[in-house]
Amino acid sequence: MRYEGIVYRPPSEANSLIIQVTIGCAHNKCSFCSMYKNKKFRIRSIDEIYEDLEDARKKYKFVERIFLADGDALVLPINNLRKILKKIQTLFPECKRIGTYGTPKDVLRKSTEELIELKNLGIEILYMGLESGSDIILKEINKGVTASRIIEAGQKVKSSGIKLSVTLISGIGGKDKYIEHAKESGKVISSINPDYIGLLTLMVEKNTPIYEEVNSRKFKLLGAEEIMLETKELIKNLSVTNCIFRSNHPSNYVNINGKLPEDKENMIKLIDDIIDSKCGYREEKFRML
Repeated sequence: MRYEGIVYRPPSEANSLIIQVTIGCAHNKCSFCSMYKNKKFRIRSIDEIYEDLEDARKKYKFVERIFLADGDALVLPINNLRKILKKIQTLFPECKRIGTYGTPKDVLRKSTEELIELKNLGIEILYMGLESGSDIILKEINKGVTASRIIEAGQKVKSSGIKLSVTLISGIGGKDKYIEHAKESGKVISSINPDYIGLLTLMVEKNTPIYEEVNSRKFKLLGAEEIMLETKELIKNLSVTNCIFRSNHPSNYVNINGKLPEDKENMIKLIDDIIDSKCGYREEKFRML
């Protein structure tokens, strides 16, 4: 098995076999992200990927889940993905789920028929970073996509039968736009109706544009209580069904989990209790990526 640089994966893929099919991220321009700044993007050759899969088969007797890394494996041409997934089927017949990151642009480059084919070949879940539902904020963080295109991509994934997990970043709009971030994100997510919503909180990393904005005071960070107010506003604006909401990332100040819409009022009450008591927040030194 060969891994280049730091390998990132969603929390729910902690026990998955990770296979790098790309190195880095094709976009790699988001102002808040430092994850792939030290990697030059490339698509790995099929031979390299096959060798890693064969090596993993020799090492592991049972592999139930596989995650295709790095930042946006769905950027691969459909023919490459088809070959990789068929190889996995041959080598790991016991594998029940294959997951991958996919940007809205990656999704939109694939036809619905191609996404359905990927589902039939084993891709059960796709993780898509929304970051925000506000067009203003999306432009400021250089996401490279609009809210309407995010909705289009999310609905496309849902129509294919692949489970969709969307990620939102608390605090990404700063003090000036946290209400807009919450309300507009609620609208976008409601339009998509994903299977999972993952909430993490902005962590300012060195060597990123947003780090410079914070130092110059152009960008004003939210405190823990303001993050809770933003989260409350987001949940109030969510209109989804059969959706799991998770705010259990190490970057979060508070863990909030539930199923929507059933647990909506309970989650809002929990947030109100935390704000009123002014306790229950994770200390800054324990927040990490």
